[in-house]
Amino acid sequence: MKRKDISIPVEQPKRSNPLANVFDELMDFCRSRSMFMLHYCTGCGAIELPPAMTSRFDMERLGIQPMVTPRQADILLITGYVSIKTLKRVIMTYEQMASPKYVVGICSCTVNGGMYWQSYATAKVLKDYLPVDIYIAGCMPRPEAVIEGLRELMSDIKQGKANSWQRYYKNYDYYLGNQQKLFGDNWQTPTDIIAEARHYNLISEQTEGKHTAVLQQHQKPLEAFEARLKHQQGQAREQ
Repeated sequence: MKRKDISIPVEQPKRSNPLANVFDELMDFCRSRSMFMLHYCTGCGAIELPPAMTSRFDMERLGIQPMVTPRQADILLITGYVSIKTLKRVIMTYEQMASPKYVVGICSCTVNGGMYWQSYATAKVLKDYLPVDIYIAGCMPRPEAVIEGLRELMSDIKQGKANSWQRYYKNYDYYLGNQQKLFGDNWQTPTDIIAEARHYNLISEQTEGKHTAVLQQHQKPLEAFEARLKHQQGQAREQ
């Protein structure tokens, strides 16, 4: 079973310059044919990824291959149930990815909690905390379903329809509010989402609100990490 997250649709407006539109379409085509995937193996669905990536199904023939860091990844795969503790890492990983970026929820647990829907320790609905482009439901979905879901995502990217990443900026106060309900009012990440929203010209009335105001009250600036060699530390102590 496969479904899209269409709770808050985002439309990509056409530009007045026809040449700019042609360039955008070319970029969307190239982007859809060369994608790096970061698989966050949160649960059981991760076991279906090796068959999808290796020789039998070979997702690299579609232009999709694994990546080891969020900075170079386009797709974030969430493969199963997400505990509240793990969700913090998922959000921080997503925010470190460069835009445009896409989220794929694999297994029914990402849709509604699946078999863990009664658990106090799991986040039930992934789209409440991150914008999700494609859900691939099942317990667990077979590699064929994973490939089909990724192909549909590629088709949406090619057609300029995969713009859910913009929703995180335009409705950041909504997502932050749901995150604060789980993690507390002092929840913060290293990424300045509001500054990024301004950079991408995606500021809206829902970007800032009562939840971002709470964040600003508790937010602390990041401190530079200071690393010294052992002999330098010894010299500093002697001085």
